[in-house]
Amino acid sequence: MKRIVLVEDDRLMREELEEILRRTGYQVEALTTFADTADQLLALSPDLVLLDLNLPGASGFAVCRELKQKSALPVLVLTSRDQLRDELQALELGADEYLTKPCRRERLLARIANVLKRYEGRGHLLEGPGFLLDQQTYTLYFHSQSVVLPGNQGRLLEALMLQGGQPVSREELCRAVWGTAEFIDENALQVNLTRLKKTLASLKLDLRILPVRGQGYRLVPEEAAHET
Repeated sequence: MKRIVLVEDDRLMREELEEILRRTGYQVEALTTFADTADQLLALSPDLVLLDLNLPGASGFAVCRELKQKSALPVLVLTSRDQLRDELQALELGADEYLTKPCRRERLLARIANVLKRYEGRGHLLEGPGFLLDQQTYTLYFHSQSVVLPGNQGRLLEALMLQGGQPVSREELCRAVWGTAEFIDENALQVNLTRLKKTLASLKLDLRILPVRGQGYRLVPEEAAHET
């Protein structure tokens, strides 16, 4: 049974959606507090997030951005905001579908089914800005293309992506690549990081690997790198 988490602060709307989804055969959970919303969703790790944009605290846009930076969770935005700029912004942040309220039950259920179908078998994929990384084969999928990374580069990229833009220590990176941090020459790590940087640049992916003094390295989008 597929599990859906609702992020909707209007109680009546939330209860109506819960009823519709349960009658359709989905397992449903709903957030009722909206502090650290993205962290709550990451901990629950549902099959689909049904996300409103007008939330107390962080907006749905911010929640969507954080989810897509840290996970491959499917996100369907259901909102009363019917402006094209809002839809485009949500889709640019990684939302998989965008529906406006009021929405017919049949349309909502059809869109939910379509998103879930697209994500079948993708539990081993990590999602980054504009690309996916297969954790089993270290295949990068981007711009309707794919390329298989060498093992060491794939393991480095995976370790950096799993931290969602936060610094990853040298020891953690060494363990990700070689299974140990002992007796690994610093130069060996630098060589592999340099190779990964060259690969990302050659594929024209908008990513930068930045050193963080005393903490290690982190992976950030190109535009964020210019802001630091």
